[in-house]
Amino acid sequence: MSRDDATGASWASLAKLPSHGRLTWPGPRDLDAQRLELYRAIVEGPRATNAASLSSTDAEGRLVGPFNAMLVSAGVGTATQALGAAVRFASHLSDRQREIAVLELAVLERCEFEWHAHERLGNHYGLDTHEIEALRSSAECASFSAEEDLVRRLVRELHGHRDLDDGNFAAAVDGMGFEALADLVVLVGYYELIALSLKVWRTPLPEGVGKPW
Repeated sequence: MSRDDATGASWASLAKLPSHGRLTWPGPRDLDAQRLELYRAIVEGPRATNAASLSSTDAEGRLVGPFNAMLVSAGVGTATQALGAAVRFASHLSDRQREIAVLELAVLERCEFEWHAHERLGNHYGLDTHEIEALRSSAECASFSAEEDLVRRLVRELHGHRDLDDGNFAAAVDGMGFEALADLVVLVGYYELIALSLKVWRTPLPEGVGKPW
């Protein structure tokens, strides 16, 4: 018995459906029980009650952005979506710090969908047009606080070197505390995972949305 047979229908069985990037694009009626449970966790979870979040579905109820790919291997996808919800809604980072970190990482990864989704969230949580543009162009920004500048520096270091040197580690502990630093490390890893998934599956931007770079 294959793992797909043990845990749900094979993704290949959905091949008759329209595609979205490199993946089949099922609606909720096309899903087996395990994938439907994951679908409901995404569309009925904390993202759905957050007014600033982009919709997780299109007009026909199909998952958009990184979420459709989570359905392919539903067991791992369930853990992935839960981690993403925790990074968004259970973090010691402030809302502004979190969105600065995600946007900084989106630029480093050149991940268009992450930028699209989190530019909107950044605006909602108080990032003004000048601050958004500074992030998009990797420029300095005088209106960022010392802690927000630190977040940007740490994201660059984590992304570029896969580590923090002793100076940046000490600055992070002193400026943010261990809890927020732990959450930032996980945030970087999570959104790098999402950027990789979006690239591999060629997940398109929503129709009519321009590229940020």
